Amino acid sequence: MKNTLPKILHVYLFIVILIISNCSIVAGSPKKIHVWEMQEIKLKAEKTYKNYYADVKCWVELKGPGFDKRVYGFWNGGNNFIVRVVAENPGKWSWTSGSNQLDDKGLNNHTGTFTAVKWTEKEEEKNPNRHGFIRPTPNGHALEYADGTPFFLTGDSWLAASTWRLPYRGATPAKDYVPGPGMGFEDALNYRKQQGFNSVSMIASFPNWESDCNPATYADSNGIYVRNAWEKFGYYAANGQLTAKNMRDEYGNRPFEMSKKHPGVADFDRINPAYFQSLDKKMQYLSDEGFVPLLETVRRDMCPTWKAYFNFNESYSRYVQYLISRYGAYNMIYSEIHLDWIPKEYSLTAAEFNEALKYHLKEYGPMPFGQPVTTLISSSTYGVFGYGKQCPWLTLQSVGNTPRDHRVADSIETIFRLKPAYPVINLEPYYVGWDFSINNPGGERPPINSARDNYFSRAQMYGSVLSGALCGHVYGTAAYDFTTTGEPAGARPHIWDAFKYEAANYMHLLRNFILSEGIKYRDLQLARQDVQPDKAPGSPDAGLDGWSYMMRTAAKDFALLYFEDKSVLPVLKNFKPHAEYYFQWYNTIDGKWSKKFLLRGDSEGTLKIPEFPGGQKISSRDWAARIFSK
Repeated sequence: MKNTLPKILHVYLFIVILIISNCSIVAGSPKKIHVWEMQEIKLKAEKTYKNYYADVKCWVELKGPGFDKRVYGFWNGGNNFIVRVVAENPGKWSWTSGSNQLDDKGLNNHTGTFTAVKWTEKEEEKNPNRHGFIRPTPNGHALEYADGTPFFLTGDSWLAASTWRLPYRGATPAKDYVPGPGMGFEDALNYRKQQGFNSVSMIASFPNWESDCNPATYADSNGIYVRNAWEKFGYYAANGQLTAKNMRDEYGNRPFEMSKKHPGVADFDRINPAYFQSLDKKMQYLSDEGFVPLLETVRRDMCPTWKAYFNFNESYSRYVQYLISRYGAYNMIYSEIHLDWIPKEYSLTAAEFNEALKYHLKEYGPMPFGQPVTTLISSSTYGVFGYGKQCPWLTLQSVGNTPRDHRVADSIETIFRLKPAYPVINLEPYYVGWDFSINNPGGERPPINSARDNYFSRAQMYGSVLSGALCGHVYGTAAYDFTTTGEPAGARPHIWDAFKYEAANYMHLLRNFILSEGIKYRDLQLARQDVQPDKAPGSPDAGLDGWSYMMRTAAKDFALLYFEDKSVLPVLKNFKPHAEYYFQWYNTIDGKWSKKFLLRGDSEGTLKIPEFPGGQKISSRDWAARIFSK
């Protein structure tokens, strides 16, 4: 026994050392790894670098069933690097680390394996993200989870939610929570989840924004604009104008170090990982709650100084990749620039952004796990960037900031007709409760949260989707800037007031309507031309009254329709001759269906539909409807 025991202990200690060594590379070394669940591979550089963010690129070559790609890592402070990965399919996976620093043994030639298993059906029911990352449907017009489960996005505009303005607290929210002062990230998310939302749109960082002695919009001594920020109401700069909203994290961190050479400008080549460690918690919480966030890089007003004082293509590309490396192992949509406006002073041109994003794609490749890439846009991504080889980084088209009226339907229809097909979505629709010139359909600005205000929101929901934006819809509320506790409201309301606007309750009704026949909505095609008339006499292009919309399957066995307020009762053309159909009205306010009406096409396939509810031939409010074969 005296001779045997040391050998046993030696073997035991050897095994423990192996386990500990593995733990230092794969965080936590879980015994059971599920598909589509983010895992961290941790690497520690042995060498010292002047700028870990700019000097070091690291990655793993990840291989598994149906997968063989390079996945880049990110610097997380000190000499620590992390590569975040997911297993797309069950089975055995392996990885080998590498870097551009070939003589750093801490980063290169580490290896590991793990086995991924599927979630059970009950586990998938608890979190839809377990169905896999979203991607375009086979026909290119809608979105679905990796396993084919339909995904219809119902999103909210939380543009400043990455910052302290909606703090993550690590606390369980009350089930009966009502928005009020002091609202936290978990409170807000669960409130929206109960309303049927499954996505939020956030800008990852606002590097040059700070409440300081400078106004919200100002240029530096060289005439380069430092920012065109949202105003911090009640707080004034030295010249008497409102200063900018400050956009630090919950602990006071800014996303980049600040330039010593250019006052007020971020040093875009020196990132601050501590800021993004705060955002990590929010992204993980979104994932755990089944949300698919739309994450944006920065707002366009950060980029004039970025271009003037840095190697923009390389530096911006590095930041784009940093966010992909940090959050690309989550189910998300990635917006590579928040381009809500392209003014000469406060933005780069579309061509400059396109050049940088093509540079990034060439340098790093596409999203390793295939999530959609888009950009919030000033008008139409197709109109601004084009498609295909013109902007190969763009895989999801969008419409946006202007116009916020009927004319957006034409932009969506144009994109819907592209071949090959691209999914399209309206990312910046009508904003409830916001008095601004581009947010007044037909020049009308109704009272905040009034029936008319909320109607305009519904008209954009249904009109956008039934013009071909089958991905879903993003709801607009005037509190996107998150004016919060300790700040007076101004041109935009406090966030807790805006959260209670009635229009948000219509978003899940939109999804219920679109999914009323299951996945058949994915096969809908444009058919507005067969609604006659599709426009009431005198209804303006710049308004949101009097228009009718229809999409219909090629088999002509299913159609969805929407009629705005003041629409004229039409006849419907080009259905199957002599075929019988059921017709049902849908109440866009309470989500209730009417009784079924039996319709029969005439010899030319023309259908005469019932009068609007209440026996009207000119609608006194908006209605939706569906038609399906008997």
